[in-house]
Amino acid sequence: MCGIFGVITKKESHYDNRFLTKSLKALAKLSETRGKDSSGLCTINHDKNSFEIVKGPIPANELLKRDRVEENLKNIFSKKNNDNYKLAFGHARLVTNGTQLEDANNQPVIKNDIICIHNGIVVNVDELWEEHPELVRADEIDTEVLPSLIRNELNKGFSLESSVCKTVNKVFGTASLAMTFADIEKFVLTTNNGSLYVLHNNKDIVFFASERAMLNGLLKKLQIESKIGEFELFQLKANQIFTVDLNSFKFEKKLFSEINDSKGDTEYLGNKRSIHVHGEKSRKKQISTVLDLNSIHLSSEAAKDQEMLIYPMDEIKKLKRCTTCILPETFPFIEFDEKGECNYCKNYKKKNQARPLDELKALVEPYRSKDGSPDCLVPFSGGRDSMYVMHIIKKELGLNPIAFTYDWGMVTDLARRNIARICGELGVENIIVAADIHWKRANIRKNIKAWLKKPDLGMIPLFMAGDKFFFYYADKVKKQTGIKLNIWGINHLENTDFKTGFGGLAPQFEKDKIYSLSVKNQLKLFGFVGKNLIKSPGYFNQSMLDSLGSFASRYVAPKKDYYHLFDYMQWDEKTIEDIIINDYKWETSIDTNSTWRIGDGTASFYNYVYTLVAGFSENDTFRSNQVREGMLTREDALNLVYEENRPRYNSLKWYLEIIGLDFRDTISEVNKMKRLF
Repeated sequence: MCGIFGVITKKESHYDNRFLTKSLKALAKLSETRGKDSSGLCTINHDKNSFEIVKGPIPANELLKRDRVEENLKNIFSKKNNDNYKLAFGHARLVTNGTQLEDANNQPVIKNDIICIHNGIVVNVDELWEEHPELVRADEIDTEVLPSLIRNELNKGFSLESSVCKTVNKVFGTASLAMTFADIEKFVLTTNNGSLYVLHNNKDIVFFASERAMLNGLLKKLQIESKIGEFELFQLKANQIFTVDLNSFKFEKKLFSEINDSKGDTEYLGNKRSIHVHGEKSRKKQISTVLDLNSIHLSSEAAKDQEMLIYPMDEIKKLKRCTTCILPETFPFIEFDEKGECNYCKNYKKKNQARPLDELKALVEPYRSKDGSPDCLVPFSGGRDSMYVMHIIKKELGLNPIAFTYDWGMVTDLARRNIARICGELGVENIIVAADIHWKRANIRKNIKAWLKKPDLGMIPLFMAGDKFFFYYADKVKKQTGIKLNIWGINHLENTDFKTGFGGLAPQFEKDKIYSLSVKNQLKLFGFVGKNLIKSPGYFNQSMLDSLGSFASRYVAPKKDYYHLFDYMQWDEKTIEDIIINDYKWETSIDTNSTWRIGDGTASFYNYVYTLVAGFSENDTFRSNQVREGMLTREDALNLVYEENRPRYNSLKWYLEIIGLDFRDTISEVNKMKRLF
């Protein structure tokens, strides 16, 4: 879930200091799109016969401006080193395992004389440590197990290539690695899902990065071809290894299947290099971006926290509900006829109908690549539907997809682990655009604090506005990759008209997509929001431009070559759950039996508010649509929502702490809201 970047030059290559420094800094800046929580850089120092490593909880672009790093780059790229090879590689981190405030958890990770940078998540990290009791774990970060296993294989006499492949094959999840060694004069790049790209001139220089767009950006920004001559830019495919002999500058690219379990052919240095690690601190106050959702309920304060959560089930069960679906009388713009059926049921047209798979195959055929290059972009949250979509695209349609994830700070570690599970299993590249997460979370905090002063159910979508740039960046990634086809996992059953309904917008029964909004309703929504901004001036904060941009991304920006899988296939909950759980070991949540929205950090909070104040949540609309489609009985739907609407303590606690709000203060204010029943 991070960015890897670097440059290697051959002995006597004579590239000037300025060019190499600018190249590395450009790659670092481009790699920040994948994470800004922390960063690190490793350079070789031939004078000291050492590797110099600097890392800390700051973005890569900032790290490379620090005096120590500037000094290291000046040393490695200076003319006095022209007779030596030059090596500098780094990491832009989106934190998953281990707080970024502990340098040991930031990358590069140094273990057993291996300097390792890792992009991805080792989902089975605990199991790997347990399977190898001879190895010693020192830190939280999952990366540490990888160099430990590689050195273990090297110590058994296996070749470097074989040791790396054996280790990566043990990983359940995703692993794209860049590595060098204190005792072996080689550099290694490898990946199990294709999230690594290499650019070289087959002569004296190699650049590498986590995405093709990063190397394309480097080519464009610095006119690289005029400096290095003709070049090749290629993707390191899933389960491939690329090795560079740093002495001869010979390199090899092999599939794992082409590597033998050979022994005794690794040449070790007689004079092992030392490794010096230096930490850089942030000049801004920071909090850890890691909070273990699965253990929150085990804390000493959990019992008192949970006592604060209100679930008025007895009163909710007394609400008048539609006799066909389960929507209650508190639902915006609801009307009942003499038989008790609601207007939402009367205007509903069934959409979730089975259609031939051949129809979908015919649709994607014009987009199919003939050379095996990526031909489909899948917006990928790690939720159940996007997981199933990826399965169908890869297994049934035979396309070569790229998974696109927009991480705006509310993608939970559970969702990230699920993304890693399927991308690693299917060998699918995952392009991540990571927002400035601290800034995004600050925006949510400011808007919730303003909302608590004058709470209105119609303003709740403002808390989630920041994620709508998903649409903008999906289009941008399509342009960067040259992919036209875009297949989403949104389905009509997820329609939640009540969210804008509480803002005064009547339902649009004939709308084409669930996110469609007429111009008239767009203007109404602006008017409603404007009135609430005046009521609570705290809304006038740094998030306003972000919210406006989000609105435009979702409702205004055109969408081309843009399809939804469930417009062409029937959505079936049991089938989806069976496949993703059994085939990919998809992880469910500890605090709910539902499998919907469990990777979205915001859902637990807004569903708690809706249920407490209005007696229903988006679970009610979802189950009502299933009833209308004939997928559930009304009785079963009611029983499900009574359980699914229970407060999710772990997720609520995670959400409020991660955005910097006190749990008890916030819940206390929410609990004071006037109920609609």
